[in-house]
Amino acid sequence: MFEELIKYDKELFLFLNGLGSESWDGFWMFITNKWGSIPLYLLLLILSFRYFGWKMTLLIMLSVALMITATDQLANLFKGSFERLRPCHDDEILHQMRLVKSYCGGKFGYFSAHAANAFAAATFFALLLKEKMQWFPLFLLFWALTVAYSRIYIGVHFPLDIVTGMSFGMLLGWGFFKLKSVIERKADWFSS
Repeated sequence: MFEELIKYDKELFLFLNGLGSESWDGFWMFITNKWGSIPLYLLLLILSFRYFGWKMTLLIMLSVALMITATDQLANLFKGSFERLRPCHDDEILHQMRLVKSYCGGKFGYFSAHAANAFAAATFFALLLKEKMQWFPLFLLFWALTVAYSRIYIGVHFPLDIVTGMSFGMLLGWGFFKLKSVIERKADWFSS
């Protein structure tokens, strides 16, 4: 059964990766680049300050920094434990796929830290801002899905890497939001 799942995962990867074209490569490289999300991060910082003040924004920034660190470390732990090759290191499909990047990245790719980080941030801020800006969670979901898909498009992750990263990201985003809420309730400093 596991072999069947891996077979379908590779087939789905080849299909999705094969949808790309050179005219779109620049766009997807921008989306997958960590610097491409800087405008969104600045917007989230501004919105946090606007709606919650500077004290709460400090707690939000600390929570997000710890969340991203936890997400990255968990992804690294999985990559080292499962040792699943990235598509661009898998000889079985290497010559059938499009590698958009000039380099492939680390040897192992299960699970995608990009997808996990994007979904952790999207979940955290969707929960934080849902009452202030009701449409914003959908925007964040769209952004996170775009970042996650970019990893398949450029040829460095299988769909299963992405789905697992999305799942862990949502779980960690929810968990760190709850942790922030507990600290906020317990600490008088944030309410003054």
